[in-house]
Amino acid sequence: MFNIRSRKTPTPLEQLILDYVWAHPDSTAEMCREGLASQRRLKDSTIRTILRKLEEKGYATHKVDGRTFVYRAADTRRNVAVAGAMQLIDRFCGGSVEELLVGLVDNQVLEPRQLQRLAEKIASRKEKKK
Repeated sequence: MFNIRSRKTPTPLEQLILDYVWAHPDSTAEMCREGLASQRRLKDSTIRTILRKLEEKGYATHKVDGRTFVYRAADTRRNVAVAGAMQLIDRFCGGSVEELLVGLVDNQVLEPRQLQRLAEKIASRKEKKK
């Protein structure tokens, strides 16, 4: 399994295909190509290459059904988002979640009352686990 902090970020095109696979588990390369055709026309070989790269990066897995590779996401959107946030925190905030949150409030991305609601949700989850 990949260390979520060291996993390479998907390129925009890889992200497009990963989003499709999240929305359509058990997708084939052909299903991806057809499903994305209205957004972006891609050759079958391009789709296959990108799916292989997503596997190499740890974002997708496949099983073989006859001669067809059937893909699904290796992790949930939430877990991938958490990994991305951790990379940002490590890289730009010296590993401090507090630094990121204060920056979000200072730059009016997150309001103090939203932060308070988050703190309450976290506290209630901790209480449920006890």
